Amino acid sequence: MVLLDLSAAFDTIDHDIMISRLESWVGVSGLALDWFRSYFCTRTLRVMLDDFSSESVPLPCGVPQGSILGPLLFSIYILPLGAIFRKHAISYHLYADDCQIYFSLKSTDSTKPLLNCLSDIKDWLAVNFLHLNDSKTEVIVFSPDRKQTLPLDLDFLPIPVTSSVSNLGIKMDMVLKMDAQVNSTVKSCFFHLRRIAKLKPILPYHLLESVIHAFITSRLDYSNSCLYGISKATLSRLQLVQNAAARLLTGSSRSQHITPILKTLHWLPVSFRIDFKILLLTYKALNGLAPAYLSVLLHRHNPPRVLRSADQLLLTVPKAHFKARGERAFSV
Repeated sequence: MVLLDLSAAFDTIDHDIMISRLESWVGVSGLALDWFRSYFCTRTLRVMLDDFSSESVPLPCGVPQGSILGPLLFSIYILPLGAIFRKHAISYHLYADDCQIYFSLKSTDSTKPLLNCLSDIKDWLAVNFLHLNDSKTEVIVFSPDRKQTLPLDLDFLPIPVTSSVSNLGIKMDMVLKMDAQVNSTVKSCFFHLRRIAKLKPILPYHLLESVIHAFITSRLDYSNSCLYGISKATLSRLQLVQNAAARLLTGSSRSQHITPILKTLHWLPVSFRIDFKILLLTYKALNGLAPAYLSVLLHRHNPPRVLRSADQLLLTVPKAHFKARGERAFSV
């Protein structure tokens, strides 16, 4: 998998090209297109320092990164990139300026399609006033075994191969043990718990609970479906974080059993929160509420009606060559 990093992506979008994308690729026209043209072309820029301000100058490029429209407009701007990926038969995922391309190969397969694809990407980005930052672009190889060794020689790539990458805030390692992600989450949560503990004397109970959910629970829940199948020892470290948060909120001592405390707070333990997230995603995928790339992965099991399983709404478990790479699955 190659994680592409674009330098100052939102700031270099050309307004004329953006208008062209909206018109030719999305079909925006008439009054709506005039509104977008006004939205882009009337912007100015100035620099302020204390009470001093520079003169305002026209801003010919860029979209506001913190706006609601920013990520959507950027996604529309780079729509032609999909044609390049499909041309080289390389799979991809795009989320605004976070781009990941990936493909599978054996040690005897040629990596020329990847090199050609990267070359075409750089050419397209240059024409459209975007720049690929090679120093921050990362490559990671997921091996079919648990050994942290590369199955093929990739020294000729212009981008270094690393053993761990950060993908949309999730740290992934070559063997998918997710230790780096758990370490980062635990470290961040305990840092914030220590700071929250200093505020406890001045915060009412309901505000303290809201702060804990905002700074601790949100981190435990973020993309926690990626942690399904990790070792119990690793998972227990995340549970220690939730236990510490519950004891801080309720003022309980370490000698008290944590299960009744979590039950009183109506907090699901970490392992059940992971299961709940996967079940929720499954429900959404089966009912047209999830992205299409998730829905196509699920197939209903249709046994003969004479069997008891005919009315249990089971899913077909996909075949897998390696148990360590996700052979376990839920049946819903």
